[in-house]
Order: sequence, then C-alpha cells, then structure tokens
Amino acid sequence: MGVDYYNILKVNRNATDDDLRKSYRRLAMRWHPDKNPSNKKEAEAKFKQMSEAYEVLSDPHKRAIYDQHGEEGLKGMPPPGSQSAASNGSSGPSNFQFNPRDAEDIFAEIFGSSSPFGFESMNRSKSVRFQKDGSGTFGGFGRTDSTYRSYAEGAGPSGSQTRKAPVVENHLVCSLEDLYMGSKRKMKISRNVSRPNGRLVPETEILTIEIKPGWKKGTKITFPGKGNEQVNQLPADLVFIIDEKPHDVYKRDGSDLIVHQEISLVDALAGTTINLTTLDGRDLAINVSNVVYPGHQLIITEEGMPIAKEPGKKGNLIIKFDVKFPSRLTPQQQADIRRVLGA
Repeated sequence: MGVDYYNILKVNRNATDDDLRKSYRRLAMRWHPDKNPSNKKEAEAKFKQMSEAYEVLSDPHKRAIYDQHGEEGLKGMPPPGSQSAASNGSSGPSNFQFNPRDAEDIFAEIFGSSSPFGFESMNRSKSVRFQKDGSGTFGGFGRTDSTYRSYAEGAGPSGSQTRKAPVVENHLVCSLEDLYMGSKRKMKISRNVSRPNGRLVPETEILTIEIKPGWKKGTKITFPGKGNEQVNQLPADLVFIIDEKPHDVYKRDGSDLIVHQEISLVDALAGTTINLTTLDGRDLAINVSNVVYPGHQLIITEEGMPIAKEPGKKGNLIIKFDVKFPSRLTPQQQADIRRVLGA
C-alpha cells in the first residue's frame, strides 16, 4: 500500500488546500530539525516525510494519481508482492515519475522564505533559490531579524497573525534541601492538543525538570509549546515557577542562610558549642567563645546557599542569638554574680 500521506499530514481524504496548509504549518513548526537539536535524526525524517506528503496532496495532478494508484503508482514502483508492475497488470501511469522536492524548499515557500528559525543555525546548505542576492535578503523577500522575531510571535508571511495560546503557569514547590543540592523531578502533564479537524483532544506526557543548586523562589523553567493548544493558535508555553517550602531550622535570605539560636545566659557569658545539621546532611559544630549579647550575630562564611551564577561559591551562614535570661535569682545567686563580675 505504500505510505499514507493523509495520515502523515494528519488530515482526512477530503482535506482542502487550506486544511493541508494549516496542518503542514503546525507539524513543521513542531518537527523542523532546528526545533529539535537533541533529536535531530528523527525530526529530519518526519520533516522530510511530511513535506513529501504536502507536496503530493497539495498538487491536484499528483493527488489524483496517488488517490488512484497509491505511492507505488506515483513513484512508478511495482505493487507489493509482484515481480513488476507490468506482470501484475498495474494500471498506474506509465509516463509519470514523481521525484520529491527538497523539504526545505517547501518549508521556505510556505513560510515566505527560508526557515523562521534561521538557516545560520543549521549545518546544511541553503536552497539555491534562496541564496543571498548580495543585499542581505533571501530571494528578494527582504527577510530581516525582525521578520524572524515575528514568526516566533506567530506572524505569517502574508502579515496574518496566528496568535499563541496563553502561557500555562504552575508552581513547583521545592524543599530548601532540593534548592541547596539540586534535584530532578518527573512531572506528568495533561494538555489539550488541536487536531486538523478542529477538535481538541487530551494528551499526556512526562517532563523532566532539573533543579539547579542555588535556584531561588520565582525562578522560571519554560517548556516551549508544551501547554494547551487552541484551534488556529500556536501551542502555549508551559512554565514552572519555583516556590520554596519553609524549613524547620533555616531561613533563606538571598544566598545566605539564617538560624535563630536561643542560648542560656550562662552559655552566653561562659561560651558554648552549637551543633547544626547542614542541608546536605553534614554535622557542623560551631564553637562560641566570645560573650554573646542580645542581638549578637555570628557569621560562618561559605556555609550558605550555593550561588547559581557562580558555581563553587556559597553565601554565608548567619547565626542570630537570643539570650534566655532567668526569670528569678536567689539572693545568694545575685551575690555570686556580683562577686564574679566585680560589680
């Protein structure tokens, strides 16, 4: 039977030229190799196949041959299981031989010129018809940087505006330990995807979010095109916003960590050792030898939060002391204190 061009382009057999163009644009924006640098081999195969499907179905002559004789008749191939087309009595056209055009040429024609993602980012040669003409444009279309930006914002080559669906935002609550050490989250998302027939259908996908050490509340992680789609709109971006779960011991202040430590009056005067468990599980023993007064702070350098923009560096740990005074003293205790302090 050969390939099913209608299925490849996600349209039915009664699809109009407008249906074909819309479906091709949507699929091309998803599977263009420039949009899939980490999966380029699969993307290139899908991109080439959808371009071939569009070329055939958008041409009345090629489409009529394909509808009647399938891919075999279109490309002059013998039907499956036969020795040759002639020996099987194939009625395919004897004087027609289909040779697919370059996928980038088709893409360029649909979008008005060369790739809206920029050919300079691709390690492929440009089509001859879109070589630079010396004026800094391609094929006389006058493409500029602002034109590239307009495609990203949804503008078509004719000036028509294909709006992008509204951004979908979700808060991602992280513990202070996650933000200190970094972590990975697997998130199952559900979204509505627009089909060529205009219907919105649900789709699920697993996304991996890599939380970097030192990220702060409000940090945004964007997955382009992974939000909901609406009919005749480009798919929305899905954005996760980092939120910070309160910690029992530490409070974050930028890149610093703050601990409120209550000590007795005796320890404040005579010295003590404070034991803390760090966010990465280490035991930290801090010797306090100086007299501690109410409001006193002790700064431990490089024991705060990692600094995301400066790998290897950390903020400070700040210990804020609260001195607990006794509620009452006996006359003897008062006398002893006066004698010791020389008051």
